[in-house]
Amino acid sequence: MDDSLSIQIVELKRDAALEGVRDRLEKKGDPIQILDECRQGMTIVGERFQAGDYFLAELMLSAEIFKSAAAILDPYLAGTQARENSGKVLLATPKGDIHDLGKNIVATLLKAHGFDVYDLGVDVPPEIIVAKVRETSPDFVGFSALITVAFDSMKQTVNLLEEAGLRNQLKIMVGGGVTTPEVRRYVGADFQTVDATEGVAYCTRTAGR
Repeated sequence: MDDSLSIQIVELKRDAALEGVRDRLEKKGDPIQILDECRQGMTIVGERFQAGDYFLAELMLSAEIFKSAAAILDPYLAGTQARENSGKVLLATPKGDIHDLGKNIVATLLKAHGFDVYDLGVDVPPEIIVAKVRETSPDFVGFSALITVAFDSMKQTVNLLEEAGLRNQLKIMVGGGVTTPEVRRYVGADFQTVDATEGVAYCTRTAGR
């Protein structure tokens, strides 16, 4: 277990982790399983960060390792997707927040499950999100936040979607360590989680209805 991908990510062994990903792919390993092991490593890193055992530098380094691993996996994940697309998801870290680790993990997992993902990045104004919704007609809009100042931006975005007559055609999700069911109700979202896999499961479950 000490040489597993998840532990290599937790221990911030970038070269070993990426070599492990390549080696597993060469041996015809399941790319979704490999991705999930990387995600498990990131979950442990997040827990250590919350506990004060890891600091921002470790969090950022682990995020870069995950991002590099996901880039290697992307072409293989595309080959595992069903021919019929699962749906479209628009993701953004709202205005006032520049954190993107959780959003990036969700985006990668959604792609692995056959979703088209439109990632608008971080510190995104409500007007930009609404314009992209109008352009792409997604099935889901996901907000990711790690600081509370983003809540008002989320709520403003939902209000603008309602004013534009776009709210009822999609499901809105909020995620991130500072979000709660109360935040979901305040924002006017349909779903809330602090777990990336739960968000993906919600999209998969809802899209299949």
